[in-house]
Amino acid sequence: MAGKKSVSFKGKQVDLDTFANKIEEYLKSDGFTVESAGDADKGYVVQAKKGGFLSEVISAQRALIISLSGPSDDVTLTIGVGNWKKELAVTAIETLLVSDLFLPVDIAEMAWTAEVENKILKQIETMV
Repeated sequence: MAGKKSVSFKGKQVDLDTFANKIEEYLKSDGFTVESAGDADKGYVVQAKKGGFLSEVISAQRALIISLSGPSDDVTLTIGVGNWKKELAVTAIETLLVSDLFLPVDIAEMAWTAEVENKILKQIETMV
């Protein structure tokens, strides 16, 4: 089972609003359908899904989930696979504070998940 990945940006003075917007724009430019919710005080949840290989191999309800939280000098970004949430705005606060939005993935999803997470994570790290 593959899991989620977390990266911390300590001492980088990251503006969460700007960072979340950059991530969202990058994903959209790469062909993802993107939804996001949250704010700089509580954090952000960005979900992205893409047709093609992903929708053929795994459930169309699965999405790449990125959460951003923490103070500007110690932002934590977590990336993994979860269910596409139609009511993301309603669940974002709960997700950031209480529950675990990320799902373990099976063998069929592992290759896609690792490839996409690594590609997107590398791109996101260059934004900071």
